[in-house]
Amino acid sequence: MKILVTGACGFVGSTLIRTWRAESSRHQLFGADNLSRPGSEINRAELQRLDVPLFHSDLRCASDVDAWPAVDAVIDAAANPSVLAGLDPSSSSRQLVEHNLLGTINVLEYCRRHHAAFILLSTSRVYTIPPLARLPIRVRADAFEPDDRQPLPPGVTTAGVAEHFDSSPPVSLYGATKLASEQLALEYGLTFNFPVWVNRCGVLAGAGQFGRADQGIFAFWINTWLRRRPLRYLGFGGHGYQVRDCLHPADLVPLLEQQLTADAAGKPPIVNAGGGTASAMSLRQLSEWCRERTGDHTVEMSGEDRPFDIPWIVLDAARAAEVWGWRPRLAVRDILDEILVHAHAHPRWLELSRPL
Repeated sequence: MKILVTGACGFVGSTLIRTWRAESSRHQLFGADNLSRPGSEINRAELQRLDVPLFHSDLRCASDVDAWPAVDAVIDAAANPSVLAGLDPSSSSRQLVEHNLLGTINVLEYCRRHHAAFILLSTSRVYTIPPLARLPIRVRADAFEPDDRQPLPPGVTTAGVAEHFDSSPPVSLYGATKLASEQLALEYGLTFNFPVWVNRCGVLAGAGQFGRADQGIFAFWINTWLRRRPLRYLGFGGHGYQVRDCLHPADLVPLLEQQLTADAAGKPPIVNAGGGTASAMSLRQLSEWCRERTGDHTVEMSGEDRPFDIPWIVLDAARAAEVWGWRPRLAVRDILDEILVHAHAHPRWLELSRPL
């Protein structure tokens, strides 16, 4: 099978390609990337070493996408992945929509022409913010958890947020572009009869992720702690109790393999693909892990709130387990160990991760 991965020089795209190459030789892999992010050239060199053809493509430009060779499937891992995109100084709302939505449209037109399967890596941020922000919570072991002694919103249990949870606005500009991409992808697939699958991912993390607080919090925290640079717990009283689940992108490959060869009939096109409660961790728990591995460091407590922050979001991936038999293979502490090894080997990783 010929597979093209967009965002191939980003952390997720490059990890998928490397994992496929390590685990299977039956696919012919291609990559596409606009090489705009800091560190892209590192992953570009690795793809060259693996003899994976790379197309220097801006997905916003239809003629760039039209130049791709015919393939059997496209894995869309290209996006501005920050929930603050369009609000922070390094991006604009127009650029966000062009990258995350217009780019999707151009890729879908390509899939229509070549009758190629389309798999979108989406996000937990398509779920509506207010009920998650108001979620009844309690603190246990230095982490928030849903307080099931009180009524929880439909679609939320102590196992996580399920696919049928509300996705009405507000979901952030970033979440809206991904949700619109999901809807368009499904409509294109049904209208033009090509396979479409949507995987809503939690926090993706692992060695080689660019360490930014808004995109790669686990890599950012570990690298920053190791260098003894300033860290702050933001919002929710400044205690660091907010919780996310963690998933290594390599663990997506078995799920993608099944989707690429599946008969779509009777299978739900959208599933959560997250680490679940087994990989859920608060910032304070992450700090304690860092302290045990690398020594003490002080984290400032700040009550400053940021737009779209929520205290607890963990994805319930029971549907993926039931439909695809899929479960993550790497435990969260294995992922953290991998990040720490990489951080020791790359002392200037934080500088490399800064936006241009």
